[in-house]
Amino acid sequence: MTEPPAVPGPPPDDRPLFRRFGHGPAVTPPFHRIHHAFEAHAARSPHARAVEHEGSCLTYGELDHRANVVAAALLDAGVRPGDHVGVFLTRSTHMVVGILAVLKVGAAYVPQDVRITPRPHLDHVIRTAAIEVVLTTSEHAPALDAPTVLALDTLPDRRVTAPRAESGDIAVVIFTSGTTGVPNGVRVTHANLCNVLLTEPGDLGIRPGDRVAQLLNIAFDMAVWEVFGALTHGATSVIRGRDIARTAETATVLIATPGVLSTLDPRRCPDVRVVAVAGERCPRALADAWSARATFHNACGPTEVTIVNTVQRYDPRVGRLTIGRPVPNTTVYVLDDDLRPCPIGEVGEMWAGGACVTAGYLGNDVLTAQRYRPDPFLGGDHLMFRTRDLGRWTPEGELEHHGRTDDQVKVRGFRVELDAVTSALETAPGCVRATTVLRDGRLVGVVSPASVAPDDAKDAVARVLPYYCVPAEVVAVDDLPLTDRGKVDRAALSLLVAAS
Repeated sequence: MTEPPAVPGPPPDDRPLFRRFGHGPAVTPPFHRIHHAFEAHAARSPHARAVEHEGSCLTYGELDHRANVVAAALLDAGVRPGDHVGVFLTRSTHMVVGILAVLKVGAAYVPQDVRITPRPHLDHVIRTAAIEVVLTTSEHAPALDAPTVLALDTLPDRRVTAPRAESGDIAVVIFTSGTTGVPNGVRVTHANLCNVLLTEPGDLGIRPGDRVAQLLNIAFDMAVWEVFGALTHGATSVIRGRDIARTAETATVLIATPGVLSTLDPRRCPDVRVVAVAGERCPRALADAWSARATFHNACGPTEVTIVNTVQRYDPRVGRLTIGRPVPNTTVYVLDDDLRPCPIGEVGEMWAGGACVTAGYLGNDVLTAQRYRPDPFLGGDHLMFRTRDLGRWTPEGELEHHGRTDDQVKVRGFRVELDAVTSALETAPGCVRATTVLRDGRLVGVVSPASVAPDDAKDAVARVLPYYCVPAEVVAVDDLPLTDRGKVDRAALSLLVAAS
């Protein structure tokens, strides 16, 4: 790779802080392949409980054996290191067995929830990822169009040895539409996962005996955190059934989007000791409610920088909710439109570098070149990724999130950050969650629950933001609509606002 052009550094007074704030600590992960951490626990504690789902249970030894059986079937089907294997399943013990089996043969798994994913989307995933083999169950196998479909519930048990396959670099391909509107496969490496999941703070202090709830859509990158957050630390992965609250109430660790977490009552989760949220902005009221009972982590990062690349351990006594600092071996730069470092305290666009940067989009070199750029600060062959998130450094060296570049709108000729309006709405009496949309050139706030007084919500915005930021209308609803990945559903919101 050619050397990137020289980029002006930060102002002289900010140069020491630019490096100190923007660089995570240097730490060496204990494993180079994410499934090797699981296998170490399986060898050390084969009788420990590894996974539960609706009354069924597998120990670490049983899970390792079943994954080896499926791995042998994958090798018989011609899967080789570097291949992509579809894991088209629903939440189940089969799902975890399939994921581990794919990694054991050196391939990358491509997860999709076969129960809710439309057939055209599955076909797009198969085609784009050049998938030859799909793992599923007999219930869903007839509907899948792939050269080889293996139903895990029909594979006979047999004595096999653990595969000795050379491992490919890619561990998982996560399909995410992002802001493009077209599903793109993000190639996440083993090194990416080991770096964030096997070091502090991404390991969340998970230990044997913990019960980590698996609540999210398996196609969502945060589900990787849920599953391997448990299995790489000797804990139990508790996979939800239809009742999400029932699963959460038996857990000690919750990893979720704020949208999903807001549906749970912390008073009914007495054993939860650690909570981590990411995927969308977190209301401070939600952080306060859970941090009164558990260690609360607020994190940020798109799939392209490996689940999360900044984490804050929230201290309710201080009361400042940020997205924290870079995780180990990674960097965050706050840059202007010309890719020059912003002065400390000034809002700019966040770019991420170092060990979090994934291997680009599958089969889309043009988009990869647009979003992944040579890193002029680390130099060499390092790349940095354009997150499209806006942020600024606090004097203490933490990042404040200021929305996204695509959430900046013009109202009456003024630039307005929708995220700032939403934060102000959430300070209204009784408001638990809020969001803001632009409709026909007017700001419309949506607050929850329905008991929030719209005028109180407008007043809350007027107290802290200029007049042009005050929503022309506020709609109060029982619950904000969520996507199948647990984020606020903007399409459903637009329909809701139109009908109001």
